Amino acid sequence: MENKKILVIKLGALGDVVRTLAILPALKKQFPNSHITWITKKEAKNILEDNIYIDKVKDASEKIKEKFNILYNFDVEPEATKLAEEIQADKKYGFYSQEGFPSAFNIMAEYYLNTLFDDNLKKSNRKTYQEMMFDVAELKWEKQHCPIFLNDLDKKYAENFIKKNSLENKKLVGIHMGASSRWPSKVWHKEELKKFIVSLVKEGYKIILFGGSNEIKNHEKLVSEIRSMGINICQNNPKNTIKEFASLVDICDIIVCADSLALHVSLALKKPTIGLFFCTSPWEVEDYNLLVKITAPAILDFFPERMNEYSEELTKSIKAEQVLNEVKKLLA
Repeated sequence: MENKKILVIKLGALGDVVRTLAILPALKKQFPNSHITWITKKEAKNILEDNIYIDKVKDASEKIKEKFNILYNFDVEPEATKLAEEIQADKKYGFYSQEGFPSAFNIMAEYYLNTLFDDNLKKSNRKTYQEMMFDVAELKWEKQHCPIFLNDLDKKYAENFIKKNSLENKKLVGIHMGASSRWPSKVWHKEELKKFIVSLVKEGYKIILFGGSNEIKNHEKLVSEIRSMGINICQNNPKNTIKEFASLVDICDIIVCADSLALHVSLALKKPTIGLFFCTSPWEVEDYNLLVKITAPAILDFFPERMNEYSEELTKSIKAEQVLNEVKKLLA
């Protein structure tokens, strides 16, 4: 059988890179003897390390001179569409740029493209992101799953974290409420989050509070207020690599998070997950029979037309008690 040279381009947000991994086992099934190269941004390369389906990972800044049999571009950003146009391939799927606007190489890619620009279609869409990417690639969607592959160094990092924080044999709940500033109402209100943390501790759970560099100040304040109540919680290093972050997610019994990177990492690692959705589509997130979706009552008043607005009432509308009940069900 011919050894197909396949190129995958996915540069975007880290969470989107993680959920696009599902395409890999399907590609290997369709093209068993293929050699797969993946182009991504420098900060996302760490996610793809040790992946058994990928033969080569390249930085988007590298010059690609070789020719491929098949190119898949799952990204509509200008940097990605430019690469898709410039790199030689016999067959191309996904997206390129036409007069400065993203366009589709193939008809099956047009639906996803339309969801990005048509609010009514976006609101009515019930296909998951993964399902739409499989349409783009013209592959059969069968809820394929692809993990983040943790190596021995990643696992050792998590083991040391457990020892350092005396978390051996504890029921661990990981919490991550970070989100891009593009969607300020994605993040659970601090008062409800605080109530939730306090109630978890009363129930005997241990907590890892996850965050990145943009959550440092908010977390300092939150942790200070919680500690003033006599409660100590663990935190990850906000400068963790994505694989270090994933290794700590992996030691948790359950993850509670916003619609963000932690959600996709948790599902990739097959962790029971509770996702809070305030202003983004819960329907586009594949649950893999692992995810409990809790949606704000007024979500359709904000999604998708007003996703960029902040509403305190919206972020308070999911109550701590409701989320706690779901945690207890999953960990019963």
